[in-house]
Amino acid sequence: MQSIQLEPLERIARALEAVGISYMIIGGQAVLFYGEPRLTKDIDITLAANVDDLARVLTAVELANLHPLVDPQEFVAQTMVLPCQDSASGLRVDLIFSFSPYEQQAIERAVRAQVGNTIVRFASAEDLIIHKIIAGRERDLEDVERILRKRGDMDFSYIENWLQQFAAVIDAPLVEELEKIRSRVKGQESGRRVR
Repeated sequence: MQSIQLEPLERIARALEAVGISYMIIGGQAVLFYGEPRLTKDIDITLAANVDDLARVLTAVELANLHPLVDPQEFVAQTMVLPCQDSASGLRVDLIFSFSPYEQQAIERAVRAQVGNTIVRFASAEDLIIHKIIAGRERDLEDVERILRKRGDMDFSYIENWLQQFAAVIDAPLVEELEKIRSRVKGQESGRRVR
């Protein structure tokens, strides 16, 4: 069973704090944070940064003992992602540049948690669900279902509001997908209570 990558997360969090870049851990490490076992061999981090902040991000990369896997200037300008490898563990670390109004709000809402000796910022459960529904892969939708089974105390109006906004842009039934998953979870809970 996979567990949260404590030491790399601590190093990366300290490095980003040192250069003054806000962030949130998303993806598999965030799913693990919410208590759901899953296989993950990478760390995905959304940064409150744009291409103009690349020099500061590269300073954080060096402080965290990460190694860029691409030419940072060209690749980040084209994709807004800086793929790196953690020199100590060999884990892949994707630094995602984002300064959209949604990402700014999500980073502000990030949950601060003690990881080892460091405070690390994880995407809130609501924002993690939004990311997973938008990604829409089978694994992501399974993650949403597992998170909903573990946590019933969520701000669904916040989730639905953002999913409606994204649905209008990408023309996808995002709110309907969430509702299907919620119905399955409710059905499973009802089945357990009846037994």
